Amino acid sequence: MNPLALTILLLSLAIGTTITLSSFHWLLAWVGLEINTLAIIPLMTKYPHPRAIEAATKYFLTQAAASALILFSSLINAWQTGEWNINSLSDLPVTTFSIAIMMKLGLAPLHFWMPEVLQGISLPTGLILSTWQKIAPMTLLLNASSLLNLNLTITLGLTSILIGGWGGIGQTQIRKIMAFSSIGHLGWIVIIMKFSPQLSLFNFILYIIMTAAMFMSLNVMSATKMSQISTSWSKTPALSATTMLIMLSLAGLPPLTGFAPKLLIILELVKQDAILLAAVVMLISLLALFFYLRLTYIIALTLSPNTPDSLLIWRTTPKSYSLIAIMNTLALTLLPLTPTILFL
Repeated sequence: MNPLALTILLLSLAIGTTITLSSFHWLLAWVGLEINTLAIIPLMTKYPHPRAIEAATKYFLTQAAASALILFSSLINAWQTGEWNINSLSDLPVTTFSIAIMMKLGLAPLHFWMPEVLQGISLPTGLILSTWQKIAPMTLLLNASSLLNLNLTITLGLTSILIGGWGGIGQTQIRKIMAFSSIGHLGWIVIIMKFSPQLSLFNFILYIIMTAAMFMSLNVMSATKMSQISTSWSKTPALSATTMLIMLSLAGLPPLTGFAPKLLIILELVKQDAILLAAVVMLISLLALFFYLRLTYIIALTLSPNTPDSLLIWRTTPKSYSLIAIMNTLALTLLPLTPTILFL
């Protein structure tokens, strides 16, 4: 892609998110979401493959439907209350609005577009779709967290955690696995949103750090299938080791970063006397743990038969991957800093 066009598209993504984050008016928030959607579609079709075109079409149709629902709910709210302020939502518009935002985020059962779209695009665009594109809708949802329907958030959160674990078990494509991982993590974020918006925001920040680190590592290894990730150890042993640990961090195992949000969410649910809900969430999350452990087994405990040929890679000039090193470090070692981050 032309560097000028790429710069314009990335700037449009940044501007769209900034407009949504800084808006108090529903129409401005909607405009920001639309700019975001339209800016990423050319990035999806950067490599004109039929799968990429299909993914961009599915993404556009889903996001357009969700945006129309957001506009509809804001119009109904303006009709009922006479205000366009984001924080003044009445009962009916807040339900349609939350469903529309959850469709934009890809929460189950509105998730069907997410694995297909992520599978059809490149890893760098998948990184943007899984992290940056979720910032604006998640901020709108956090703004309206006190008005959300508790039954709706718990139902969609539980369904997302279940689908995120169940759907990823039978996959061999890593991008689809990351899509189901994203659905599961968003379920954790939404299920606690009504009880503690601050904890949801903390979980979302850590989700972005871990997912970005994972996509960056996969991009360096050029791995999109399980068979490719199994041959990475002999080429980049250090990166393969950290990628394995990032997978365990995404699974939420101590003493890695991903353990902090899961522990705090379970503690908050117990504090709110939702002990049965906390138990169900922990049991369902074992499904996701299974496919993360399978990935770590493939990357660390299987040796590919082509080790001698891959020794040639050490003869090439090594590149500097300082940003990936920083992201991987954050994705693995933020657990001791959890109290400080929450205090800030």
